[in-house]
Amino acid sequence: MNLIQKSLFSILKSIATQQFASHSHNLQQHRTIVKVRLKWVKNRGLDHIIDVQTDLKAACLLKEAIVRSPVGYLTAKSLADSQKILGLTVPTLRFIRRYPTLFEEFPHPKYPSLPCFKLTHIAKILHDQELKLLHDNPTDLVQRLSKVLMMTTNRMVALQSLHPLKWDLGLPDDFDKNLIKKFPDHFRIVKGTNGLACLKLVQWPEEYGVSELQKMNEKSTIDDDSPPGYREFKRGKAALEFPMSFPRGYGAQKKVKAWMDEFQKLPYISPYEDSRGIDPDSDLMEKRIVGVLHEFLSLTLYKKTKRNYLRSLREELNLPHRFTRIFTRYPGIFYLSLKCKTTTVALREGYRRGRLVNPRPLTRHRDKFHHVMRTGLIYRSKGIDILPQLDNVVDEEDTGEEESDEEEIEMNDECYADGSSDADTGGDEG
Repeated sequence: MNLIQKSLFSILKSIATQQFASHSHNLQQHRTIVKVRLKWVKNRGLDHIIDVQTDLKAACLLKEAIVRSPVGYLTAKSLADSQKILGLTVPTLRFIRRYPTLFEEFPHPKYPSLPCFKLTHIAKILHDQELKLLHDNPTDLVQRLSKVLMMTTNRMVALQSLHPLKWDLGLPDDFDKNLIKKFPDHFRIVKGTNGLACLKLVQWPEEYGVSELQKMNEKSTIDDDSPPGYREFKRGKAALEFPMSFPRGYGAQKKVKAWMDEFQKLPYISPYEDSRGIDPDSDLMEKRIVGVLHEFLSLTLYKKTKRNYLRSLREELNLPHRFTRIFTRYPGIFYLSLKCKTTTVALREGYRRGRLVNPRPLTRHRDKFHHVMRTGLIYRSKGIDILPQLDNVVDEEDTGEEESDEEEIEMNDECYADGSSDADTGGDEG
């Protein structure tokens, strides 16, 4: 090959490379990845955590209800129809009597045969500590709520969709009133197009527009001494990889590995970027959906929430009708649990060896609450006398389960399609 031919070949190669680069985005707008149908694998460790926290959440909700009560107590009659709302698998009256260290039973002042329940002295101390914790850490709360609103198309969410998420997002019981008054420059109550009261983000805080996945990759970039400017290139542009922890045996399957490798190579679309220009039927949109769900679960205190709570935000987050198939399609990222007659979705990366990774201050405080609960369950009425000083209560408790304790079940993503009724799993209330 002479010099002219070599020069011509080099030019043609350069043109071809540029054309491929210019059309790569369009190519990624079409379905090119061949997906593998995976069986659902039951994770006993994560199921146990969800089981424990269901009781913890119910006890905390009962505490809040007693605090809100003008008389300072709840009657057995008022608890009669609260089982579904609390997400319990046993009657509420039986549940509240399990924990005498938190709830003190006494006869009604006028009707002695009617049992009533008020908070114990220890429960009141725990509640006051929680209020102080929320008061002393407003920035974390404002940031978490702002980021949720920033992911929505109109920067607002109906209050009726946010209220069920108070526990998961660590919002105060009266966030829709006092939080708005404290931070009028951040939040406002407006009427949505459907007439519902909505929480709206007043201003766009640029510093909050970085996802947890981007932060993880930026941290690794710093640790790896990458060249200057590399972090800016990665932010929302490069093919950032999601952490994956497959159920036992799946990660080694060639088809699954090939599928995930292709998925990880797709460009990462930040959940805070406008996605309306992406083909809704493309692989790129699917990765964007995974990114939105990953970010939302990362914002929750326990890296998990109920499937129905996410369904109520489907339109606001610009998710397709059957987006919950994603949870079983990517078992290396998400885990679906059917514990407690409901469907809960969790981030696998949020837990390691049966424990929550990097717990926030509020979750550590709730661990104290759970310790008091468990003491009452084990020792009943004697629990009050044998409880140690609250300052010495351990912040983290061993769940007694290993995350790797898994069992393969003959199910697939069809079992969790949006078309299925909640009756199949007992509903998603609570």
